[in-house]
Order: sequence, then C-alpha cells, then structure tokens
Amino acid sequence: MALDGIRMPDGCYADGTWELKMHVTDLNRDVSLRVTGEIHIGGVMLKLVEKLDVKKDWSDHALWWEKKKTWLLKTHWTLDKYGIQADARLLFTPQHKLLRLQLPNMKHMRVKVNFSDRVFKAVSDICKTFNIRHPEELSLLRKPRDPKKKKKKLEEAEEETLELEGPLLTPGSGSIYSSPGLYSKTMTPTYDSRDGSPLSPTSAWFGDSPLSEGNPSILAVSQPITSPDIVVKMYKPQSLLDKAKINQGWLDSSRSLMEQDVKENEVLLLRFKYHSFFDLNPKYDAIRVNQLYEQAKWAILLEEIECTEEEMMMFAALQYHINKLSIMSSDNHMNNSEKEIDEVDAALSDLEITLEGGKTSNTLGDITSIPELADYVKVFKPKKLTLKGYKQYWCTFKDITISCYKSREEAHGTPAHQMNLRGCEVTPDVNISGQKFNIKLLIPVADGMNEIWLRCDTEKQYAQWMAACRLASKGKTMADSSYNLEVQNILSFLKMQHMNPDPQIIEPITTDINPECLVSPRYLKKYKNKQPGFVRDLISARILEAHQNVAQMSLIEAKMRFIQAWQSLPEFGITHFLAKFQGGKKDELIGITYNRLIRMDAGTGDAIKTWRFSNMKQWNVNWEIKMVTVEFADEPSLAFICAEVDCKVVHEFIGGYIFLSTRAKDQNESLDEEMFYKLTSGWV
Repeated sequence: MALDGIRMPDGCYADGTWELKMHVTDLNRDVSLRVTGEIHIGGVMLKLVEKLDVKKDWSDHALWWEKKKTWLLKTHWTLDKYGIQADARLLFTPQHKLLRLQLPNMKHMRVKVNFSDRVFKAVSDICKTFNIRHPEELSLLRKPRDPKKKKKKLEEAEEETLELEGPLLTPGSGSIYSSPGLYSKTMTPTYDSRDGSPLSPTSAWFGDSPLSEGNPSILAVSQPITSPDIVVKMYKPQSLLDKAKINQGWLDSSRSLMEQDVKENEVLLLRFKYHSFFDLNPKYDAIRVNQLYEQAKWAILLEEIECTEEEMMMFAALQYHINKLSIMSSDNHMNNSEKEIDEVDAALSDLEITLEGGKTSNTLGDITSIPELADYVKVFKPKKLTLKGYKQYWCTFKDITISCYKSREEAHGTPAHQMNLRGCEVTPDVNISGQKFNIKLLIPVADGMNEIWLRCDTEKQYAQWMAACRLASKGKTMADSSYNLEVQNILSFLKMQHMNPDPQIIEPITTDINPECLVSPRYLKKYKNKQPGFVRDLISARILEAHQNVAQMSLIEAKMRFIQAWQSLPEFGITHFLAKFQGGKKDELIGITYNRLIRMDAGTGDAIKTWRFSNMKQWNVNWEIKMVTVEFADEPSLAFICAEVDCKVVHEFIGGYIFLSTRAKDQNESLDEEMFYKLTSGWV
C-alpha cells in the first residue's frame, strides 16, 4: 500500500496501524511492532517471536502490561478489548520466575514460581512440590522489617547468617494425586528406615527434583538451632502493635505476585496463615508436622506468643528431646524392625489429636443423657466491688450453663448466679508448682463482656471444667465426642509441666543443652544479675528435669505434643490488626481466630467483646472508606476501619476461616478454588 509508511499526527499510520512497544526481558531488547487494534494477543506474541528470530522455547512467556499491572493471558482477546493503545509499553517475560522462600523452619529454598498465577494457586503448587497437604492453610508473607535496624549492611549481614540455599525447585504438574490439598484415600504411608517415623510417599511428589535424591524427607527433619546468636538477631515483636504490623505483610491470595510488586529473587515467607489444621495425620504429614512444629518453636522463642515459665521449660524440654532424636536418627541411620514400626503406628493411633478445623462427630453412641458436672468451685468477679476475693459455691454445669448455689443443699432452688457460656472467651491461668488452677471467663453481654474467674482444687477437676467451658463456648455440650479427648489432652499438657521430685535420675549437665537456644530471651534475662555460667547450669537443670516427663516419647509424638501444647496457649491462633471501631475514639485491636472476632485493648490485649462467626449473617466492605461491616443474627452490627493495613487483608482472613470450616474428609479431593475467591476476594 502506498500510504502505509506515512505516519499521521496522532502516531498512527495512514493504513490504520500503529507501533506497539515491547521489551523482551530475556534478551534485554526493545522491539516495536506495527499492529492494529483488531489483532489478538496470541497474534502479537507470534509476530514478536518471528521478528526476534531467536531459537529458544518461548512457551512460558507472556505479555505483562506495566502501567496497568496486569497479565495479558487471554490470548484470544484483541488489543482493543484490553484497551491497549500506542502509549502502552508491554513486557515479554517468563511467567515462572525465581523466588527465595523462607520456610517455617527459617531455612531458605530457591523455587521457581508462576508469577502470573493467583497467589492461592501458586502456594498450592509450592506445597505440592514440598509435599505439604492442605495448602489452603498457608500463604506468603513479606518479610517484616525491624524498625531498630536502619543500616542496610546490618540487615544484609543478618540475612547471610540465616541463609541456607536449597536446591532449585520447580513446582510440577501432572502429579499422581489430583490435589495435594485434601485427604487422599489412595495415599499409602511409608516409614523412614532410620527412625521409624512415618513419611509421605515423597518420591511420587518430588519426581526428578533434587529433593528426591538421597533423602526425600529433608523437609521432615528438624534442624537444631546451632548458635544463640541466631535467636538474638531475629526480629522480635515487642508489643501487640508490632504483631499487628507483621500481619500487614500478607499477600492478596486472589492476585498474582507480579500484580503485588513482588520482584524476581525476592525473599518471601511461607507460613501457616490460618490456624485451623485439618486432618493432621502423622502417617501422611511428616513434612507438614515438622514445618508446623518449626513455626510453633520460633513463635515461642521469638516471643510472638506468651507462655508461663513452666510452659517455657516444657517447650524447651520437648525441643531438646526432638533435637536429640533428630541427631541420633541422622547419625546412626538406624534400621528399625517391622515390630518397632508397628509400635510407633500404634502409639500414633493412641495419640490421635482432634485439631480445630476438623469435623468432630456429634454421635452420642450409647449416651442417653447429656453429662453434667457438679462440685464445689471458687468463683471471683474481679470487676464487682462487692466480692473482695474468691467465694466458694456449689456449681453445676449443665448443657452450656453454669449455675452457682450457696451450698449443695440449695441446688434444687434458685441459683445465686447463672452463666451461659456460648460465645465466651476461655483463658487458662495455671501455675503447677503453686497448685493454681484458674479458668478465666469473659462472657458476652449486651454492653460488653462480664469477667468471671473459676478456681479449681485439683488437676482433674480443672481438666473437666476447662474442657466443658471450651466446648460450651462453641455451643457444644459434654455429650460431644471430643469432650473426653479434650480432658485427656489437658491432663497430658499439665503432666508435661510437672517437675520430677527425684533428682537422682537427672542426666549430668553437658554442653549439648545450649539453654540459650531452647528458651526465649525473656527467661534468660530473668537471671541477669547472676553469673552467666550459673544461669546456664540452672536453666539446663530445669530443662533436664522437665525432660523426664517427655523422655520416652518418639520423635513424631514429641513434635505432635509440641504442636498440641502450642495450641493450648491462651493467645494461640489470634491474628491482630490495628483498627478504629465505629463510635470509638482511639485505635484498638481486632483479633481474628478460626471461629470468632475479638475487640481488644491495644495496650493490654484484654478482650472487650467477642463475636462468633456462627452468629454472623454477612460481612461487607466499603472499599472507598476502607470500612468492614459485619452483621449478626441477634446483636448489633459491627463496623471498623482498618488502620495501617488494607482492609482486603482482614476481609480475606474472615472469608478464609469460613472457607476452611466447610472442609470435610468425605468430600472429593480437590479444593473449590472459586468458592475460596468468592469468600475472600471481595468486589473491588
């Protein structure tokens, strides 16, 4: 055509074509193509590859529109349909790029991840590569910055100290399993030949990746902390506000990595985001159990979650035991007999732990009436001036209600006090050595929360009443099948904290204990006025004393006990965000857990009001003013504005927990991704 080379004032050519500018990242070359608005994206890429005339596999490449931060993945769409004009600049770049993932055990792996997939899908692929079931419980988090460390050199030095580059992994497709996410009836448990601990069929998952060479269970092995300096240099949140700031870094699960400005080779944290661990089965989940144990261990060492000194010594003893068994199994390469493997399997069956998120059976079996508790219990109302201390009542626990009578003989009359525990906050306050077994209850009322403390006399009484309170807070009675298991778990948790009175069987203190690597800095500072050597021996002796309660446990059982004890801590599973509530004058905290929202005091962390998801009708977000509104069935609606964090993050936590609550073992083995997006992505 004679006029096709003549350029018009608007930048287009006389034949209606115009120049589209593109940058090829692999070659670092700028290329211009003459196109029209009717050409589809696939045609643009074809013309570009022909013009480059470079022999290579371009199949993983796609077009990225920098200005609009969007991938042009619908190759049948035209440039006009996407709204691309001559002022656009497109990148022709690979969809799979390198990421440096920090796993829950604080070690780094280089992984090739699809930067064009939604984060939810990318995490699923990563978990499939690592053989971690239920990837919906995990997500990616940006690394928190320590405000005290402003010098870049110091940060770089810290990262070098912690860096342990693993092999390059590419999440594969075409696994023999339809999904790594849910329970698979086709999975066959296998066992590590060295220590008898059960492992998943990792070779089927890893395929030809470097992880399958030699020892495919590398991620299932706990690696002890080698130096106290590592703990010292790690970022520790100093307050609840610091914890809330960490949660600003969660990536949006419904958008891709590129859309969220994640760069190639950037460090992201892979973490268990939702504290609702479904079907945690040591038989199939060796890697998942180990990474959960590692996340729990670091949360305790870095003081991200509070625990008492007795609990800290119990955690230290379990950690010491796990370290010892991990090193022994690595050094000795023991070959266990089938009998030993069967014993481990039997022990694991006895250990069957029902974790929040799983569906518990409500079958009553041969129970014809709902069990009740009746005993003398001391009751204290700290906010009521009329009661100066604990007062003993004859208390009966029926269904989800506690009734308090002045004496046993008056139990058929009108109670002096009555408490309905549905939706209440239940917090343990226990000191084993001081024989203190308290249960703190925050019971919702119209204008906030009533605080009631119960004091039990014995461990058994405490375990029974604590288990009943926890079930009642969820609207369940003691007829629920999980009640007896909950009682046993509480008793087991208390038993592990006992100090053994027989000092003769304490093993001699050796240098392999390293108490600085087993307890958090706070408990080391407690003895700061004493000689360092004395402190080391004192804490080591306490750890060894506590170790006697766990010394007979197998490796996998010790990890499961550690996770279970972590879940028993009062602050477990609460994700904090800074928020301003409608009608409130100051910033407060909103805490989100697997089953409720909690309004909290930003200074003390005390619960002010609790709302259960089970009572929730709907929740909405006003994206313009960033306000989250939640409506309930039988109480006033809740509205708050998120401070210092996009309300999308809070919206996703609420929707994510509701999505997880719908899981069941008998459903098919694939995740309903669309349902997850529907509940979490909102309408932006």
